[in-house]
Amino acid sequence: MLAAERRDHLLGLLAREGKIVAKEVAAGLGISEDSVRRDLRDLASEGLCQRVYGGALPASPAVVGYAARQTVAPDGKRKVAAVAAGLVRPGSSVILDGGTTALAVARALPQDLVCTVITHSPTIVAALLDHQRAELFLLGGRIFKHSAVACGAAAVEAAQNVSADLCLLGVTGVHPDAGLTTADAEEAAMKRALSARAAETCVLASAEKIGTASRFRVLPWEKVGGLITDADAHDPVLEQLTALGVEVLTADDRRPVTGDR
Repeated sequence: MLAAERRDHLLGLLAREGKIVAKEVAAGLGISEDSVRRDLRDLASEGLCQRVYGGALPASPAVVGYAARQTVAPDGKRKVAAVAAGLVRPGSSVILDGGTTALAVARALPQDLVCTVITHSPTIVAALLDHQRAELFLLGGRIFKHSAVACGAAAVEAAQNVSADLCLLGVTGVHPDAGLTTADAEEAAMKRALSARAAETCVLASAEKIGTASRFRVLPWEKVGGLITDADAHDPVLEQLTALGVEVLTADDRRPVTGDR
C-alpha cells in the first residue's frame, strides 16, 4: 500500500471509529508499527490527528487562535450558551471560563440577573459591564493571548481564594478515552484550579469538539457534573459518555441523558 493510500486509510479509520490503534492497523495492513507511527506523525504535523499512546484520536478544530475561533460554529456555541445561562440561578455565584463559548454564555445572561461572575477573562468582564446587577470579579495574571485569559502561577493563586456555586468550563476536546482536553499546559492547569473552587462543574462543548482530543488533559470525567452540547443526543460519542455515567444536556431538548454511576 502506497503512503497516500495509507494516509487515506488512517483518515477513514479516524472518521469511522473515532480512534486509531497503531498495533491493530499495522497487523491489518501487514506493515510495521513504525510505519504507522510515521504516518501518524505526518498527519499530526498537519493538524489532522492528535497522537496519543498507542495511536491517535481526531484533532480538535478549536485549537486555533481566539479571533479565528469566533468564526467556528457560532450557532452551536449560541445554543450551548443558552442552556448554560439557564443554569445560573438568581443570587448564585458562577466561575465563567474564558473562550468563545463562555463569551456567548456571558452575552446570554439576562441583563437584570442578580449574580456574581468570577472569571480570568477580560473579554468576559467587558461583555458584562452593562449588567448592572451582576457583581464581577476578574482574576489576574499573565495574559495568554491565544485564548484571551489570565494564566500562570499568579492566576492560579488568585483562583484559590474564591469559591462559587457553579463553574462553566470550556475545553477544546471531549473524548471518552482522552477525557476533557485543551491545547496548552498552563491553560489546562488554570481550568483545573477554577473547577476546584466550584461546588459543581459543567463543561461547555459545541458539536465540533465532541469526539476530538487535544494535547493536555484538563479533568477526568468523575470530576465533572455534566456536559452541555448541541451535538445530537444519539451521537455515538455521547452514548459512550452516558454509559460512563456522564450527565449530558443537549441544546435541542435541554433534557439530561443520564447513565448509571
